[in-house]
Amino acid sequence: MKVKLLLYVLLLAPFHLWSQSDFEAIKKLFDQGKYVLAKPQLEIYLQENPNHTQTIEYLGDIAIHNKQWDEAIAYFKKLKNQFPKKANYQFKYGKSLGMKARSGNKLKALSMVDDIKTAFETAVKLDPKHVDARWALVIVYTELPGIVGGSEVKAQKYSDELMKISPVDGYLTRGYISEYHKRYKDAEKHYLKAIEIGQSKVTYQKLADLYKNKMNSPEKAKQILDLYQKKKS
Repeated sequence: MKVKLLLYVLLLAPFHLWSQSDFEAIKKLFDQGKYVLAKPQLEIYLQENPNHTQTIEYLGDIAIHNKQWDEAIAYFKKLKNQFPKKANYQFKYGKSLGMKARSGNKLKALSMVDDIKTAFETAVKLDPKHVDARWALVIVYTELPGIVGGSEVKAQKYSDELMKISPVDGYLTRGYISEYHKRYKDAEKHYLKAIEIGQSKVTYQKLADLYKNKMNSPEKAKQILDLYQKKKS
């Protein structure tokens, strides 16, 4: 009996010691995008360090990546309640709610709208330069029907704020609003301006997608993507 107990202790001890090891080893896996390996280690670390905020945030980020919306909501709700003045926790909580609303029952999604908007708007108030939260609000106010709070005027307001913080995102959001409302020529102008300023893959891709999917111009789409490849090389 004593031999079996000793063997059990010896087998368990290295695992226990490993779980107590430097958090940086787990962080490295997360930073490398090795979420399958990182998640179980983070969960063990959280059991032993239940108030470790970075672990909770990483697990929330992994849950978003895995489209496990309820899990993500739970992690970020805990963080935003514990740190109500941290903008990024508010944003990630709103993002988790928003993604669940998009992927689930439409009637249930409507009941989540106020919480989603509140989270993003709180993030904006807490961080006047929070780009992602403003992007999210542009999308929410653009895509919501007017009867449940959608408003192009409000979407444009946040787009204008982005123009001051990040002109590329400002023009991209203007293009997005115009594209959503089928003002394709206006969208084209805004995306061209975003390309002129940003020269990023995203800016070229947005215009290419507009040409291909909305303006029935696959050849123009190809030209834009070819132009990006030439500039990149």
